[in-house]
Amino acid sequence: MPKTQKPRRPAPPAKKGRRPSPVTAAELLLEIGVEELPYQFIAPALAVLKDSAEQLLKGQRLAFQSARTLGTPRRLTLVVEGLATQQTSMVKEAIGPSKAVAFDHAGQPTRAATGFAAGQGVAVQELQIRRTPKGEYLFAVKQEQGRPTNLVLEELLPQLIAKLSFPKAMKWNSTGVRFARPVRWLVAQYGGATLPIEAAGITAGNRTEGHRVLGSANGIAVRDYESYLKGLERQGVTADPQRRRHMIEEQIATLCKKTGFTLNVDGDLLDQAVYTTECPNAIIGSFKPAYLEVPQEILITSMKEHQGFFSLMHKETGKLVPHFIAVTNNRAKDMGLIREGNERVLAARLADAKFFFDEDRKVKLEERVTKLAGVTFHQKLGTMEKKQQRIRKLAGFIASSVRPQDDELKQACERAADLCKADLLTGVVGEFPELQGIMGGEYATHDGESEAVSQAIREQYLPRSIEGELPRTIAGQVLSLADRLDSVAAFFHVGLVPTGSEDPFALRRNATAIVRIILEGNLRIDVGSYIDTARNLVIGDGFKGVPDSGQEGRRRMTDFIFERVRHYGRVVHALRDDVIEAVLKPAHDKTLDLVDLVLRMKALTSVTTKPEFDPLIVGFKRAHRLVEKEQWDRKPVDSARFEHPAESALYQATAEEREKMMSAMNRGEYGQALDALVRLKPAIDAFFAAVMVNAEDPAVRSNRLSILQKVDDFFNSFADFSQIVVQGS
Repeated sequence: MPKTQKPRRPAPPAKKGRRPSPVTAAELLLEIGVEELPYQFIAPALAVLKDSAEQLLKGQRLAFQSARTLGTPRRLTLVVEGLATQQTSMVKEAIGPSKAVAFDHAGQPTRAATGFAAGQGVAVQELQIRRTPKGEYLFAVKQEQGRPTNLVLEELLPQLIAKLSFPKAMKWNSTGVRFARPVRWLVAQYGGATLPIEAAGITAGNRTEGHRVLGSANGIAVRDYESYLKGLERQGVTADPQRRRHMIEEQIATLCKKTGFTLNVDGDLLDQAVYTTECPNAIIGSFKPAYLEVPQEILITSMKEHQGFFSLMHKETGKLVPHFIAVTNNRAKDMGLIREGNERVLAARLADAKFFFDEDRKVKLEERVTKLAGVTFHQKLGTMEKKQQRIRKLAGFIASSVRPQDDELKQACERAADLCKADLLTGVVGEFPELQGIMGGEYATHDGESEAVSQAIREQYLPRSIEGELPRTIAGQVLSLADRLDSVAAFFHVGLVPTGSEDPFALRRNATAIVRIILEGNLRIDVGSYIDTARNLVIGDGFKGVPDSGQEGRRRMTDFIFERVRHYGRVVHALRDDVIEAVLKPAHDKTLDLVDLVLRMKALTSVTTKPEFDPLIVGFKRAHRLVEKEQWDRKPVDSARFEHPAESALYQATAEEREKMMSAMNRGEYGQALDALVRLKPAIDAFFAAVMVNAEDPAVRSNRLSILQKVDDFFNSFADFSQIVVQGS
């Protein structure tokens, strides 16, 4: 008996009269051992590994209870519980030629029948004749028996590994296989037995590797998931990323409690700590308090980007303290040596950051502006100097629109726009591009610019993410809108628009920011005029546009922003798609007040819950279809041609309710405006019950269609109700 195996206890005797149940399911463990992966690659790879495994197993008719993944920088692991030991059998049926074609007059099979049988892999005499709605046809019926799972997995698992892809991949041996990092070992265990699969030139076995420092040179022999986890734990590896995350959070909380500091929470940094370690161990270190003279954004960014360190804040003041937390991938007896090493490296980084900051302040932002002529915005869209000049003009226009009488705001916005891109030429932003705007605001304050100008420059890139913080000042909102509108207009003008999932210039994010700034800032403005101004400024710079960059280009840009309004309405306000479409569809040719459009959507959503609304829309759509379909002379309604009181009643009710509706809309009371529509329901119902629109007399028919046109116009003055979906419409 091999030394690695322990003698098994004899199975308990089966009860008399019963046979032991055969094993119908077992556990699959697959591990791909690699050189250290970039931490950003691990979580997406694990998601793909799980999804691909589930799809492949289902595609091969292999039933299973659950699939999960684990991962560290050195391993990607799949565990499938309750995986059936046999494929599910399947009956395949194929329809062939008709009986008349398949057999001759003597009842003998023709070439059509023999060819069909051969193609299906069955004998001619096994073909079945069945009656179908088209007549009698031949059918080939095959029983496909399920294969043992271990045989299927030997074919399937190499395919699964090959499905993994990464943002960057490499080749490292003669197989030519591409992977994020070289594959060094494979573990494939099913039901306690090794599957001898091969991938990337490596044959799978039952041995994995422990921690690079804390593990043994001999590795670990595994039989199943339980022995895998325990073996790795003994050799310094916590394979479950969720468990590592919990460990790191607990360790950091303990350090913060002990020191009295609070953590500067950063989800991205926590993800980095989780996926760069196998044995996480949080330690606290310090740096010279003198570095606190540098703006804390620089220090925080330097700690994060260069070292992956967490910054700490004073609990009461909320200001940065000269300490940091590092999550190491080790558990040494003397962690002091590791702490000192981290402190030395960070000190060098902070010294560099302080040098850049001190040097930057020797040159005013205003002096850097002319050098933007040498910075390319995009090869098709000229320089950053040109972009900044367009932003200045657009910011002045927007400021005058937002607050027409506030010359001080306009001047602040134009001055902020004059300087807003100058920090791209500073040393700190060159080292930390993510500090664009933040450093511009810092340097503007140092140069003696007003608080409004400095804050607008600082806020110009807000929100930095889809759900990020918005500009707090009105000047910051104006500058951010101007910058983003210019970018969208410029790239649309030259035809560089997002396609599918591709959006290399982040135009969707810019459009989302425009929508959020306007809606959440409650800015009652005409976005259409901003779009026109932004496009005209781009065109005025002489850039070569695509063929449809005229009026059609304007509509495409508006549609692009409306698409973000749709998304915002669905996600933030849980609005129905048909309600959103009803309000947006007719909005192209009107003043584009996004706040107003969303208020209409909310009011329309509210009225759709009334019991009389659905029947009302059914009646409206009947009128709408008649008006849309029938041709008539479009003459004004002639009350002398009324033949039934229902005609007069509908005509009069429409006029009265329209007046009430327009009054309510002018006051912005859209709920009351829609109530006027609802009150029209009895008159619409009575009209259709009493008269036939398509009367024999052409003059009467035309007059009735004119009445319905009034109804149609009445409804459409609020929204395009033909977009509303109701049962029976």
